[in-house]
Amino acid sequence: MIAKLASAALVAMTLATNAAHAQSVDLSKIKCKEFIELPKETAAAITMWLDGYFTDEEDPAVVDFDKLKAMAEKLGSFCVQNPRMGLIGAAESVMVK
Repeated sequence: MIAKLASAALVAMTLATNAAHAQSVDLSKIKCKEFIELPKETAAAITMWLDGYFTDEEDPAVVDFDKLKAMAEKLGSFCVQNPRMGLIGAAESVMVK
């Protein structure tokens, strides 16, 4: 729970600082094609949020930046191969343990 809250707070802060982009993002509607076209900072923030979303409450509240980078690369590669797939489904394929 704490990991999810921390991830959500970080995403909110990152997205709030980037006024050129939308103020909110409905991840249930984003396709992989849109995700891979996002600015790197926005994609990183979304990846962090997704990591928190798919983390179990029992998992330790640790942010592993190397793991996040690897997950972002896997998700990006998966999305390049599946541009019409929804981002949440793609992330589930790549990020769920």
